Amino acid sequence: MNNNNDLIQALVGIAEGSALAESRHTRQAATDSTQGCYEVLFTTGTASFPLAERATVAAQVAEWHQVNTLAQHYQTLAAGAELTPSLQAALLFARHLTFEPVSVNPQHLQALQQAGWQTDALITLAQVIAFVSFQSRLIAGFTVLNTLTKTEAHQIKTLPAVTAGRWHLQARTAGNRRAPQAFTRKELGWEPWLPPKPFDAFTEAQQQVLIRFGHQHSDYFRLLGHDQPVLEQRTLIDKGIFYTSGGLSRAERELAATVVSKVNGCIYCASVHARKASQLSKQTEEIALLLQVQPGDELSAGQSDRWQAQIEAVAALSLTPPRLTQEHLLTLQQHSLSTLAITDLIQSAAFFAWANRLMLTLGEPFIPEQEVIEGVQKVMSA
Repeated sequence: MNNNNDLIQALVGIAEGSALAESRHTRQAATDSTQGCYEVLFTTGTASFPLAERATVAAQVAEWHQVNTLAQHYQTLAAGAELTPSLQAALLFARHLTFEPVSVNPQHLQALQQAGWQTDALITLAQVIAFVSFQSRLIAGFTVLNTLTKTEAHQIKTLPAVTAGRWHLQARTAGNRRAPQAFTRKELGWEPWLPPKPFDAFTEAQQQVLIRFGHQHSDYFRLLGHDQPVLEQRTLIDKGIFYTSGGLSRAERELAATVVSKVNGCIYCASVHARKASQLSKQTEEIALLLQVQPGDELSAGQSDRWQAQIEAVAALSLTPPRLTQEHLLTLQQHSLSTLAITDLIQSAAFFAWANRLMLTLGEPFIPEQEVIEGVQKVMSA
């Protein structure tokens, strides 16, 4: 990619040849696809969701994250947008997704539909909000990393710990399935609140993309497939962040995903990534301890010093606005995290700000029927 065509590099002011620039070159697939997703969303619009309206929503989301350079960038693209009732509804939805995605329910989507949002445009709206949440955290994290200065260990300030967020406690889903009420490493199902696009409604070329990524049977991915170009770039970002060698261990990238999900209250995402973190790290008790943290309690309590440092950095970046500081990153360096490893940690955390915001606001998890049957059998045999 031409370095003049890298919005993140430009807004952070990353100098070519710097350690951060080199780490992003090492993760070129993620870097390129991050720019690619931006271009898919913000170089053209559609009749149902014009570019100026997309930019208006994006500017507001960036402003809420207090990432002023990004907000100003989108404000220049938003010229001429009229604050229509449908755009007002979109901004209200954006506020929920930005500050507390766990607060969204099917009625919020119905309100958007009543304001004129059809499913295709609504999915693009959710992607705009969630993508800018990702962008904002990349810029916030890389800005701190880009300006990091050496400090003696005794001069590093102790920072307030970040606590777990609230999560859903209802017994049944909107579709009347049994809902999980606590974090778990068990496999869960996920039911959409909007209709996924049927596989045979995709073009042959689009079907091949779904098959290539293993998305063809997933309600979640076929729902996101209402805007397939964004879904494709998002999938490439995911692979570029989580499935690359060197830098931060895969287990610790999965740990980061789990921590973000605890901050946001996303039981489904945590179930997938806590399971992976446990399998890869073999630290099952530590992951179980993290999952058991209650709302308002400290996320890093009882963990090793290295994991405490990572959990606290990831959790701080996951807040809105982000609260990551030099002290967080200096502590990571004390635990031998290189610039590349810290880049991996920032990108992993930022990506799950995106993932949680889609999972929590377009559907909800359920306990598969087999799990329910086994639970009843266990009670009856006790």
